Amino acid sequence: MTAIRQRKKGSTVPRPHPDHGTLPAPLVDRFGRVHTDLRVSLTDRCNLRCTYCMPAEGLDWLPRHDVLTDDEVVRLVRLATERLGITQVRLTGGEPLLRRGLPGLVARLAGLDAPPELSMTTNGIGLARSAAALREAGLDRVNVSLDTLRADRYAEITRRDRIGDVLDGLRAARDAGLAPVKINAVPVRGVNDDEIVDLTAFALEHGYRMRFIESMPLDAQGAWDRDRMVTAAEILDRLRERYDLNPVERRNNAPAEEWRIGATDARVGVIASVTRPFCGACDRVRLTADGQLRTCLFATDESDLRALLRNGADDQALEAAWRTSLAGKGPGHAIGSAGFRRPERPMSAIGG
Repeated sequence: MTAIRQRKKGSTVPRPHPDHGTLPAPLVDRFGRVHTDLRVSLTDRCNLRCTYCMPAEGLDWLPRHDVLTDDEVVRLVRLATERLGITQVRLTGGEPLLRRGLPGLVARLAGLDAPPELSMTTNGIGLARSAAALREAGLDRVNVSLDTLRADRYAEITRRDRIGDVLDGLRAARDAGLAPVKINAVPVRGVNDDEIVDLTAFALEHGYRMRFIESMPLDAQGAWDRDRMVTAAEILDRLRERYDLNPVERRNNAPAEEWRIGATDARVGVIASVTRPFCGACDRVRLTADGQLRTCLFATDESDLRALLRNGADDQALEAAWRTSLAGKGPGHAIGSAGFRRPERPMSAIGG
């Protein structure tokens, strides 16, 4: 039987701790926030060159031997689910579909004794070929990045003429049952902000769920300009010109605020990391492709789990390092304050 049939979808409650027979102690920071969501970057490589993310020539990718192996990823995720109370794992990049043997890795994660809810964020290129295999392996859902519906504009933003592949990938994900299929778009003033309503209408027509994300200072070239950021308030004002929006109660510590469209079950979401920060309820922790633990997307320091792994650390030592790192998590990213410092790594090297 495949991994997807071996586990119950949505069965995210960890099994008893292997050492003392009780549920694992929650992963809590000094502000009392309980962390249950792990973002795992599988590679820093990407097959697009989005203007708001990296320069046209790309970046210096990590050497292959610096990237966590499948065995190392599985071990850390197993530790997180069995000993730290992690219940959701999102696979990210770079572009995670560039990871060789991805369905096999997904199957191993889905087959853990305490299997998490598994999702993935992707640019959609290659998804048409792999959606069915990923679903069969145990992936639950996907988020696909798509900032425009215009082929010429897509090529200008991404520096690649691949919008057809993305649209094919969206359809394949929907047909494979990776539900809900979410579309992520970053509106930028003067670039694609005139498509907010069009993107939403497209998502509604095809049964996808639309989410808009405020642009953040995480580009490799340091060109982020707050004046070009389209705020959540602006996004909602434009949507209300076309739709009747009814707020949906926020689920747990979900980053997106959601609105139901009219009397339907269709939803649209906004992630307002800059203007409506949700740091006080953050439940996320991040693992980079080279095994560095980050307590925040905007963290300026990291904890090296890869070195511990490769130096023979046992599970107790890894758990202790993870908990120590989380104990030092700050109150929030502080974008807009005098004390804000951009992380040295760009988004593609951190993982969404």
